[in-house]
Amino acid sequence: MSKRLVVSSLAAVAAVAAGTVVFVSSADAAVPDKPEISKATAHYTAEADGGASLTFTASVADNSKIKNLRVLAWPASSGLAPTAAEMRDVEEATCKATSTTVSTCTYTVKTSAKEAATLPEGVWHVSALATAKDHDTTFAPHAATFTVKH
Repeated sequence: MSKRLVVSSLAAVAAVAAGTVVFVSSADAAVPDKPEISKATAHYTAEADGGASLTFTASVADNSKIKNLRVLAWPASSGLAPTAAEMRDVEEATCKATSTTVSTCTYTVKTSAKEAATLPEGVWHVSALATAKDHDTTFAPHAATFTVKH
């Protein structure tokens, strides 16, 4: 048994004996090996000029940092079922690091009044493909939903 392990063990025993429990954690211990998409939200807003905007935001974590997050919004009524392979060619969100392993990614798109009027009403899904700098990927076919109303 190494001296460092013995000293650490004795320190833990002393802390418990004194009635004090100390928890040591590492932020990197909870960081996923593959990209993890969380806190995903989508907001569709009809603009005063008749146009519309969609903002999708998600927190993305990976132990090798995030390379990009690709985003595709599609109407549920369309019957589409995008695959991860198809997502490789869609638009990217803008990602900003909030720590060494987590980024907040935001995708915003605006449409003209003419374009907004042609969007199918009802529930829409947002699919997202996260790619880490080590090239691991995670695909979320239904990362978020929103409703289009005219």
